[in-house]
Amino acid sequence: MERNKIYFASDFHLGVPTYEKSLVREKRIVAWLEAIKGDAEAIYLVGDIFDFWFEYKYTVPKGHVRLLGKLAELSDSGIPIYVFTGNHDMWMKGYLPQELNIHLLTKPITQHLQGKTVYIGHGDGLGPGDYKYKFLKLFFNSQVCQWLFARLHPNLSFKIATYFSRKSRLATGVSDEKFESNETEWLYVFCKEYLKTHNVNYFVFGHRHLPLEIEVEKKATYINLGEWLNYSTYAVMENGHITLKKWDGLAC
Repeated sequence: MERNKIYFASDFHLGVPTYEKSLVREKRIVAWLEAIKGDAEAIYLVGDIFDFWFEYKYTVPKGHVRLLGKLAELSDSGIPIYVFTGNHDMWMKGYLPQELNIHLLTKPITQHLQGKTVYIGHGDGLGPGDYKYKFLKLFFNSQVCQWLFARLHPNLSFKIATYFSRKSRLATGVSDEKFESNETEWLYVFCKEYLKTHNVNYFVFGHRHLPLEIEVEKKATYINLGEWLNYSTYAVMENGHITLKKWDGLAC
């Protein structure tokens, strides 16, 4: 089988709302990866793969071995895998690149894929507004914050992080995520502004938790990948075109 498709997915949020439900979701994701491995030219996982991740020098969060094992298998078979940090797993460092030989990215990138220019990133902190989060992101990304957190024993730090993860709106099912209009969609506004100075055919983001496919200009499309707690959506690029799809356990 020819490897001629590029796959994008994000916001698995493994670890919430419970171990049991996360495990079911993890097995569904692994089944999807198994289904696409035959024709995957590359795989982009665009942030918030884990609902919490922090790396000590010799310690990482336990669990998620099915996903990590499958990614290692795909990477070993020669499929390039790109993993972006999200706002929930921004503290990923060297463990995944070393163990899985993946490309770890902490900022959006522009890629030239199948003759098209594609801007890819998790999406958090882009566009207007949300100044409180942007300030918090700067703080959490700071060396001081990471140094202080690393001083806590893993049993305590992971317990604190897990507590707040399970209080999140996505984990509890209490979410007000909805599409109102292009003008109130911050990532759409970002795309409009970015196109004033850059030529891009596709913007691919996560973070928003809504599967969206919106034409920004005649030759530019904003795609949001949704999430896997409710939608199980992903995007595939074939012959220079990117489309959203839903994983239903059948062939991709």
